[in-house]
Amino acid sequence: MASEPAAPSPNQNPPKPTNAVVTSKPKQRDLLTHVEVYLTKRDGVDKLLKICRYATKLILASNLIALDPNLSHRLKSFESSVGVSRKAFRLGKFVQNLNALRNSRVDSKRVLIFSFIAYGFEGLYYFIEQFVWLSKSGLIDPKRSRIFSKISAYAEFIGYFGSVALKIKDLEIIIEDEDCLKSSIKIGILRGDDCGEEEIRLGRLREKKLMKRLSIVQDLADGVMALDDILDGNGPFSKPILMSSAGLLSALISTHKNWVSC
Repeated sequence: MASEPAAPSPNQNPPKPTNAVVTSKPKQRDLLTHVEVYLTKRDGVDKLLKICRYATKLILASNLIALDPNLSHRLKSFESSVGVSRKAFRLGKFVQNLNALRNSRVDSKRVLIFSFIAYGFEGLYYFIEQFVWLSKSGLIDPKRSRIFSKISAYAEFIGYFGSVALKIKDLEIIIEDEDCLKSSIKIGILRGDDCGEEEIRLGRLREKKLMKRLSIVQDLADGVMALDDILDGNGPFSKPILMSSAGLLSALISTHKNWVSC
């Protein structure tokens, strides 16, 4: 009769199961993979085109190539072509605003009004931009392009009022949460507690606050350009260099936001 195996002593470590799952930290995504993910997004490509367009407009406005008319003509043609291409990327984008309006959390009547202004008018802007693209591409009578452009400029400008108001409200909430977390960390330090988790949350709140502030600056820059379109470039601030700089600033901020989020 076979003898029973000896029971393990309490000082011995229990044997590890052969089918144990070994967990490891996820590898950090490399630069090329990040770029690939970024370029698969419609907004990613659109913002890169926006940088190209307004960088070109800034070069033309600064008269850096005034001595080369041929290059100036090619840059103007490139800028115009990129502008039309960007409108093609907005096909169906108004649906995103409709969903944002439908899924928005309404805490008060004031937030409801701002949400309607922000998402509703921005959605109208993207919807009209489809007809602007069709008119500029020749499918619709080009004479109607000016009417469509004017309507879309008004809708875009009104939409930024609601967007900035909503983001300012979100920023106030973030600042309140940050202040509360700072107070909690101070109390924890006085008690001798480990506040590592709270400090990580505080760092994330600060990053979120920075991104929200950049988003407000972006909306203000885009709003100035929309107002310039409404005034047909005849406003007191309608300087080519100023408008090109505002467009480039907006493009860089939105590119940074999309890069961080993907």
